[in-house]
Amino acid sequence: MGAHPLPRRPDGFGEIRPTPPELVNRSLPTQDFLPPPSGTTYTSKIADVPDAVLKRSTWQAACPVSSADLRYVTLSFWGFDHRTHTGELLVNKDAAPGVVKAFGELYAQQFPIEEMRITSPAELDAPPTGDGNDTSAFVCRPVRGQKNWSAHAYGLAVDVNPFCNPYTKDDLVLPELASAYVDRANVRPGMVTAGGPVVRAFAAAGWQWGGAWMSPVDRMHFTANGE
Repeated sequence: MGAHPLPRRPDGFGEIRPTPPELVNRSLPTQDFLPPPSGTTYTSKIADVPDAVLKRSTWQAACPVSSADLRYVTLSFWGFDHRTHTGELLVNKDAAPGVVKAFGELYAQQFPIEEMRITSPAELDAPPTGDGNDTSAFVCRPVRGQKNWSAHAYGLAVDVNPFCNPYTKDDLVLPELASAYVDRANVRPGMVTAGGPVVRAFAAAGWQWGGAWMSPVDRMHFTANGE
């Protein structure tokens, strides 16, 4: 994964290409970044952001949220490999309790998540490969195709299994190899569906789902501020 950069379109995104056959029904094992839980009980922790974590994140002084207003969240999740893993997120301090509760609901239902780790600066600058599936929260970047800050830049948004729940607008599909998952009638593990467990869990925290938008349709995206 991530080994084959795509040629860029004039808008800076990668070329949209058919989904490789091996990813049409994506079910890859999780590569553990943090030690997995010792048991199967859901565990979570909300803490101040350690300096080492902040340094490997996309946060910088120009971001629209201070580092003091972010929290380092670690929590249990189920992988597509039917095993428990430990994920990490950077989240706005006001949003952290709701995020922990929402993922607790998903854990109870064994909703599969491929990976959950903090986005690094290198990932923002890397050529597009179109195959990413990292569930993440804080990323200091603008809204796609715009100059104003994304809700992610405030730690007020979460993207869940992006490959399984792609963003679409006109002819753009992100990730660029995820076109097979634009067909929402073919429900596969890891997909976010209207009225499904992920939408219900985040709605209980007062968050909106980008999959209900008209344009763009951002199926991976949950937001606390509507953006």
